[in-house]
Amino acid sequence: MRLSDYKVLTFDCYGTLIDWEGGMVAALQPLADRAGRGLTRDAILQAHARHESAQQAQTPTKPYRELLAIVYKRLAEEWGVAADWEECVRYGLSVRDWPAFPDSAEALAYLKRFYRLVILSNVDNETFTYSNRRLGVEFDAIITAEDAGSYKPSLRNFRYMLDRLGSMGLGAGEVLHTAESLFHDHKPANEVGLASCWIHRRHQQEGFGATMDPGERPRFDFRFESMAALARAHAAEQAG
Repeated sequence: MRLSDYKVLTFDCYGTLIDWEGGMVAALQPLADRAGRGLTRDAILQAHARHESAQQAQTPTKPYRELLAIVYKRLAEEWGVAADWEECVRYGLSVRDWPAFPDSAEALAYLKRFYRLVILSNVDNETFTYSNRRLGVEFDAIITAEDAGSYKPSLRNFRYMLDRLGSMGLGAGEVLHTAESLFHDHKPANEVGLASCWIHRRHQQEGFGATMDPGERPRFDFRFESMAALARAHAAEQAG
């Protein structure tokens, strides 16, 4: 199996291309500090994962920026901190400021020369426009939770994407789903029969951070620790 066997790379965005954990912690740190509990980075991320996953299941059609406002409210309640609704809304809008990983734009620019590039993200369309500017590439399709009416790991998102790719003349066997989250992406990719590439951004950290524990580890076909490493591996195939 070679990277060049595929025609389209479908990407998770937040956690894979955009540093969502860094963005989350920066935006949540003032709230965590007010809690006075000495919350660690991973404690903040794990609490966020619990509330985000629960809220996505409860309100699957709510736009991500609005859903995050509710997550912030739940975190404030859990940590015993007063937070008005305006503060909650600001957190939902903070996604616009989350940075891209330093290697994302360059790797995407390289991969664009060889693949169709598609986004499959748990985000709303308006918010993604801000992240897209940081990634510096024109995607061939952008599929959001707002489009699908559900949040990953729902198989509905993946089936919606496959239908969209089918209308572009692309079959499931030509797709390599590329993502960090085992829970949101690799597990459902297994279930719909997609090959997948794990971008293991958290390789130097324990646990699952801002994603839920997937339980039994899903299968993946390739593993790299960064987007830059994926691009280098593809270049080596081309040179070989």
